[in-house]
Amino acid sequence: MEAGQRDYDLLVVGGGSGGLACAKEAAQLGRKVAVVDYVEPSPQGTRWGLGGTCVNVGCIPKKLMHQAALLGGLIQDAPNYGWEVAQPVPHDWRKMAEAVQNHVKSLNWGHRVQLQDRKVKYFNIKASFVDEHTVCGVAKGGKEILLSADHIIIATGGRPRYPTHIEGALEYGITSDDIFWLKESPGKTLVVGASYVALECAGFLTGIGLDTTIMMRSIPLRGFDQQMSSMVIEHMASHGTRFLRGCAPSRVRRLPDGQLQVTWEDCTTGKEDTGTFDTVLWAIAPCISACLPTTVGHAGKNQRRD
Repeated sequence: MEAGQRDYDLLVVGGGSGGLACAKEAAQLGRKVAVVDYVEPSPQGTRWGLGGTCVNVGCIPKKLMHQAALLGGLIQDAPNYGWEVAQPVPHDWRKMAEAVQNHVKSLNWGHRVQLQDRKVKYFNIKASFVDEHTVCGVAKGGKEILLSADHIIIATGGRPRYPTHIEGALEYGITSDDIFWLKESPGKTLVVGASYVALECAGFLTGIGLDTTIMMRSIPLRGFDQQMSSMVIEHMASHGTRFLRGCAPSRVRRLPDGQLQVTWEDCTTGKEDTGTFDTVLWAIAPCISACLPTTVGHAGKNQRRD
């Protein structure tokens, strides 16, 4: 199609923070805009709505769960300030998760309303490039949709990465794509990785009273100031988070009682060890989307990194 005959002035592929901001701003400037967004379910089947990482599986649910952990700390301190609070106070994961998930769903709806108010067309489809000005996707009913635009912006972000070279990692592990949408408590948890995502998740899990261990192969928070990183690790350890330093997992298998047995190797001595956990959370380097306008690969994934 020639310019002026295309469906939209601007088509944004990806409905996260960047994509939505771009689409709404362009619409306010008088452009005809559409947003294509699709969430590829995680290997564990977790999916979510419009808004990207921050709203669904990043900043928002993370901060709410951290708030739950902080409230638990205040309850522990309360007797020192004259409050007669019977200890220990149990935490109800199901109740917290339901409240967090309901709040996130309200934000999903809010984003859809904002697009509608600005006359931005929203397509919940997984898009693939046909050419530099056209994408196609399949709607829920199976109907193929072709969309053309003068300009197409890719704002798909990235997703967490599974270490598929580790036996059982994909079958039995979860990532930050899943932790905020669990309906039941993860229980005793092994967090593998030393990224900020790993430390944040381990922090709120410890804070709500769960037995939490971080396994890290090398240094924590690579790329950050290491003096500050050391202070973060010391603080977390003093508040109950366990650390397995210089270790790398080699195998995960499910035991007859449902627990997960993790085998790891000490990177210095080469010695193998094992431990049992209820949940293994992978928080290693993310996989960044490699979609380019000249490719014909899938480009409508609501991918991420907050």
